[in-house]
Amino acid sequence: MAYMPKRVKHRKVMRGKVRGQATRGNRVVFGDYGLQALDAGWITGRQLEASRIAANRATGGTAKIWIRIFPHKPVSGKPAETRMGKGKGDIDFWAATVRPGSILLELGNVTDDKAKLAFKRVAHKMPIKVRMVRRLPTT
Repeated sequence: MAYMPKRVKHRKVMRGKVRGQATRGNRVVFGDYGLQALDAGWITGRQLEASRIAANRATGGTAKIWIRIFPHKPVSGKPAETRMGKGKGDIDFWAATVRPGSILLELGNVTDDKAKLAFKRVAHKMPIKVRMVRRLPTT
């Protein structure tokens, strides 16, 4: 089932612009490896679910997976061949707004090769460019 919030303050929101680099959520915190966004954009709840399943299958179900983003933004759309006017369309899907540098997913309890394979499979599900990053050693 696609990710979406249980309840929201406003039913429909404006599209907005995704500007700047990520200042929060840009480090690997929970797992050993992370998938970092290189572009700005929207990631839908369906794409997140597909990437979770791909990562789970690629690691054989042994890895611990953390999804670091959540689709809070409702995106509306009007049906095809509809005349102008009559208000804003119904909600089509929910999207997570992602800035460059954001960590999208993290993996733990997995080898380096398995993590590479899993993130390669996940990268195909993403609408933006991504790269694999490792956790920085703590001093």
